[in-house]
Amino acid sequence: MNLFDSSALLALVLDETGSDVVEEALAADPTDVAVSAVNWSEVAQKVLAHRRNWPAVRALLIGYDLRVEPVTAADAEGAAQRWSDDPSLSLADRVCLATADRLDATVWTADRGWGTGGRVRQIRGG
Repeated sequence: MNLFDSSALLALVLDETGSDVVEEALAADPTDVAVSAVNWSEVAQKVLAHRRNWPAVRALLIGYDLRVEPVTAADAEGAAQRWSDDPSLSLADRVCLATADRLDATVWTADRGWGTGGRVRQIRGG
């Protein structure tokens, strides 16, 4: 299972460094790619802030069979615990990591603060 952070999906849709890595990861196993609902919302908000066409971007992402994963109570509680461990992480980051824990997923991100190794994959080298 591959779970994508907002930063990774934004790199793809805004054609930033690492977009090729994200595209390859999305295409590698198209039956098992997801984004948390919180990160989906963040992608939509940032696409709209860049004055891009959200319906077209949505269609592009859904075209990869990207599934929007609901946020569960366990995810919410895991995100709260992560705040205790590292208050520098945003809510969306913490939800993404908690969702990855629940799904036993590899997380794709451009956020260098998450480090590398384990289940975290950096899209811009690591």
